[in-house]
Amino acid sequence: MLTAIKLSDLIISFSKALDFVSPKVANHHLRVAIIASAVAREMGMSHRKVQDIFMAATIHDIGIFSAKEKADTFEFEIANPYVHAERGYLLLKSFASFGDVSKIVRYHHTPSENIGHLMSADDTFASANILHMSDRIEVLIDKDSEILSQREDIISKIKSRSGSVFMPEIVDAFMSASERESFWFDAASPEVDQIVFDRKALPETAVDIDGLLGIARLFSNIIDYRSPFTAVHSAGVSEVASLLAQMAGFSDTECKMMRIAGYLHDIGKLAIPQEILEKPGKLSELEYNIIKSHIYHSYRILEGIKGLETINKWASFHHEKCDGSGYPFHLKGNELLLGSRIMAVADVFTAITEDRPYRKGMSGQDALKIIIGLAKNGVLDHSIVDIAATYFNHINGVRMKVQEEAGEEYKSLLIANPEVPAE
Repeated sequence: MLTAIKLSDLIISFSKALDFVSPKVANHHLRVAIIASAVAREMGMSHRKVQDIFMAATIHDIGIFSAKEKADTFEFEIANPYVHAERGYLLLKSFASFGDVSKIVRYHHTPSENIGHLMSADDTFASANILHMSDRIEVLIDKDSEILSQREDIISKIKSRSGSVFMPEIVDAFMSASERESFWFDAASPEVDQIVFDRKALPETAVDIDGLLGIARLFSNIIDYRSPFTAVHSAGVSEVASLLAQMAGFSDTECKMMRIAGYLHDIGKLAIPQEILEKPGKLSELEYNIIKSHIYHSYRILEGIKGLETINKWASFHHEKCDGSGYPFHLKGNELLLGSRIMAVADVFTAITEDRPYRKGMSGQDALKIIIGLAKNGVLDHSIVDIAATYFNHINGVRMKVQEEAGEEYKSLLIANPEVPAE
């Protein structure tokens, strides 16, 4: 039921999702990857090294949790960039799929003068410095102006920091690459997908279901950690959905797929401004319309990953209702897969037990009464709600335990607040 999924497809889709927060930063990660790979090749680096740098570039700001942090990175001089770099490292380091990528992300804002003595021991630091410079080049580009007219100013800024912020040999490689107009046209081109494809700098390896489960969990953290009110939401939804699927007779593989869908069901919330997610009062009609768009964004993000079609439907239709009154597609009845109906129950049950800026979370018993009422009114699938009611104590107990563990992980990342780069 689950076909092979390419790691490259996952990385590109998730990279784009990281930049969903504002049109100003659209495709920032992929543009940095395009610049960095050009510099790395100019230096004669091996294909494997170019791949690592490219992968790191596509997700280098994975440790940014707030809109303010994101905005700060678009200033050429960043006050303390090490916080999000360290968080990114901590999020990535346990994933074998990313190899040296986590270390490149960790040092991608560290000046060369701070890590110069480590360069000879590990050339990962040179890769990180290429990423650092490429990131700053992309930030300097004015997307609304003609690119070749900007290059002298950009070159001047980068050269002025040679030896202090950027390694001289990396600046030299940039200078050499920048002589070609194509370098600049690529850096500013709207045809990002085609350029990424042409670079062939992402691994074409297939990800098995366990690898996909780990990567999905990683991205659920990026989604949820934007607000302390949602920091453990996807962990709870994923667990409840998987348990309900098991009790509904799903196979072991299908239960893992359901867990993955739970981790990714809110990925479109990366496009929702934080002030709306954390608004303490009632949402305006405009704000509610923006909130409703997150499901559409989830569907489109996951749609770009070949082989994820069933998981996408399970994840992205969780605000559809059995009576057709949901959103954004107004599907109903048999138009909704059983997995989608399970996800809807898991999401409602988990969400109403959690604190929000505008209300306290309900007790498990009160939450159960709510979903039973929604089933009676034709909103939720009554057969799934019956399962939840029958096994309520077990499901709720497991949910609480999983969310408590997820909360501890979240707190440990918040503690990571280095003022200087780790060595």
